[in-house]
Amino acid sequence: MSTLTQHLDNYLAVRRSLGYDLSFSARVLRGFTAFADRKGTDHITVDLFLRWKAAFGKANNDTWSGRLGMVRVFAKWLQGHDPRTEVPPAGLIPGKPRRGRPYIYSDTEIAAIVRRAKGLRSRYDLRGWTCSTLFGLIAVTGLRINEALRLNDGDIDFDAGVITVKRSKNGRARFVPIAASTVEKLRIYRAERARLLGTTATAFFRNDDGRRLSDGSARYNFAIVSQDIGLRAVQRFYKHGRGPRIHDLRHTFAVRTIIDWYRKGLDPDRQMIKLSSYLGHITPDDTYWYIEAVPELMRHAAERAERALAGKALTKGTQR
Repeated sequence: MSTLTQHLDNYLAVRRSLGYDLSFSARVLRGFTAFADRKGTDHITVDLFLRWKAAFGKANNDTWSGRLGMVRVFAKWLQGHDPRTEVPPAGLIPGKPRRGRPYIYSDTEIAAIVRRAKGLRSRYDLRGWTCSTLFGLIAVTGLRINEALRLNDGDIDFDAGVITVKRSKNGRARFVPIAASTVEKLRIYRAERARLLGTTATAFFRNDDGRRLSDGSARYNFAIVSQDIGLRAVQRFYKHGRGPRIHDLRHTFAVRTIIDWYRKGLDPDRQMIKLSSYLGHITPDDTYWYIEAVPELMRHAAERAERALAGKALTKGTQR
């Protein structure tokens, strides 16, 4: 009889083959199935989920509601393989999904992150090269962390200055133009990496052992850098702590781009579809969220709306 973790491995393989980015939900679900395996349970039940929550229930209901949603999707898939599977009801844990306000980094903070990451030590000192280049690339392109980590050498056209994201969060491919200065930074990293490791592997961002840098390793190194420069409180036992995240580099890129439109007098409605495509959003609605989430953008939007209304009133008065 297969364990629940073995079923999870099959589930993740199927979902990833369809283009889904499951880096976060995979970690949550592995915690759930590891608990089940320790309890000797090989199928999902409502009671199993509630016992898991009771054992690790420090998070609030909104967090557990999100975890419930992940388990429900897994259980629906597993039900086709094991009729004993119970799909926990959607309202089992009351909660409402919410998006936290993004942290917008200053230029000084981004420079400090990249500079400190460059100083990370490792056996061949590739760790510093890899992390500083990775964090810098996300800051200037708005790539999702796993889009950047999945890049291969062939996905970067150094001559044309274009990155090909073959599989984004929504399973779609897209092209991401990059500045000449970014091309040069990536070229320098590739040369240093080749000097230390050779050119046999295809993964662009690699560890000292030649393997692709993992999501967990990237987030751990970012946490260490953030603690070292004061963006997160220093933690014992190598814990990550709380504070600004790698993903906030993407948020910062998007917000600064939109603010720049307002300052230049460009029409955000006309520009939003371009940014949505660049960021890999399914619809512009996901990009418009930044206006609601950032006070400065709300102010710019309100001022623009007031000017538009004043212009309409003036036009009506002239027509009379």
